[in-house]
Amino acid sequence: MTSSARILFAHDDRAFGRTLTWLLTEHEYQVTSTGTGPGLFEPLGNELWDLLVLESASGVDGLDLLGRIKSDERFQDLPVLLLSTLPPEEGSVEAFGLGAADFLAPPFRAREILARIKAHLRAGRALNRARAEARSRSEMVGILREIASSLTPEEIYQILVRRVAQGLGISKCSILLKTQDPTRAVVVAAFENPVLRNLRVDLDRYPEIRRALDTGEIVLSDAVDSDPLFSATREAWREEGQAVETTSTLAIPFTVGDEPLGVFYLRTSGEDTVLNQLDVQFADQVIKSAVTSIEKAYQLKDVVEGHRQLRELADTDPLTGLANRRALERRLLRDLEQAAKYSTVLSCLMIDVDHFKQTNDTFGHQMGDLILSQLGRLLKREQRAIDMVARVGGEEFCILLPLTGPNGARILADRIQRRVNAERFGDEHQPVQLTVSIGIASFPDDRVRDGATLLQLADMHLLKAKSDGRNRSRD
Repeated sequence: MTSSARILFAHDDRAFGRTLTWLLTEHEYQVTSTGTGPGLFEPLGNELWDLLVLESASGVDGLDLLGRIKSDERFQDLPVLLLSTLPPEEGSVEAFGLGAADFLAPPFRAREILARIKAHLRAGRALNRARAEARSRSEMVGILREIASSLTPEEIYQILVRRVAQGLGISKCSILLKTQDPTRAVVVAAFENPVLRNLRVDLDRYPEIRRALDTGEIVLSDAVDSDPLFSATREAWREEGQAVETTSTLAIPFTVGDEPLGVFYLRTSGEDTVLNQLDVQFADQVIKSAVTSIEKAYQLKDVVEGHRQLRELADTDPLTGLANRRALERRLLRDLEQAAKYSTVLSCLMIDVDHFKQTNDTFGHQMGDLILSQLGRLLKREQRAIDMVARVGGEEFCILLPLTGPNGARILADRIQRRVNAERFGDEHQPVQLTVSIGIASFPDDRVRDGATLLQLADMHLLKAKSDGRNRSRD
């Protein structure tokens, strides 16, 4: 990374332009040379310059160009050193009146030009720093305000890549998290593809990311096509017939809870402005300011996940892994409200294993538990995504069927009985044949006022199936 000043040198005289460009480069300035025609405004607007040196062989044309530059609010604070053929008194009055920082007339002396440039660069760089800090503060307030309303790390990552890419005017910005494999990372957010999630990438193709993760230091490359860091990557691209589209890259590692977590990764290509030190400062400030929010989001995620697991344990039958009666009653309340509100139907099947006490007495309770688990898995295979299967008693199960009327419930009950009759439960050494009785109840029904009465009606029909000989269903 370099901190040398950035100078845009616009000139009419090619020979003088080559000489001064060489001189400034020898003094370790970053110099971009261009003409004074209409094309000047493109590089002028695409970069953040510390100084514009404007040389014009025609004094009048130089003043006209200076006036057009200073009339653009983007460049009003940009220091401009005008090198003009106008007489010193006349030229300086006109140039300063139009907003130039300095004026020089021939003969041009290298030592004097360098002294003037050095003086104005101090002001120009200070101005750019102040401007960047103001932009950073303004952007930071907006970003942190948006982050504060987000509850998950994934939401925060999406906000960061979007806001930073838009703030810097670049097309590619992503966040990658490290994995246990040092040669792999996973993309969790990408501005250029917002739907991208959990894409694993090979870090051998991204040496800047790997270096940032390995060293914990920021890695900036403003010339991917010539940076030695990318020599192997460029060779791989060449062998694959790929053009080098990336112009600059920036990888900023970040930690959460004192542990390295990932990399904030920015790239430019095509018409994007090449990344520079001010972009580094801005992006680094953003990610550092967001780390606290990311850490809190992970802590909240752990808490929410812990509550979810506790709730699942509280709502799950430990033997079969199915929902228990408590979970069924809560789901039944919701589904009945939906059915009443939208005038739809809802059914339930109450299923009981026939002669299960005799099975337990014959084969033992351990075999009985195995049979109940096997029956629970069979019932799960028969359910749709919107259905719910629950164990509501010792050998009693219930299936809740939203958007299903009596005919659909009878069809499912018949299929379950066929499946149970064909299944051999227990183990290969002691196969056990079962039958089940099923009671069916549906809503709407004049006898159903709430979830409790729906289950009572299904229980009543189950008892009827039992009294009619078992291994059958009744509604």
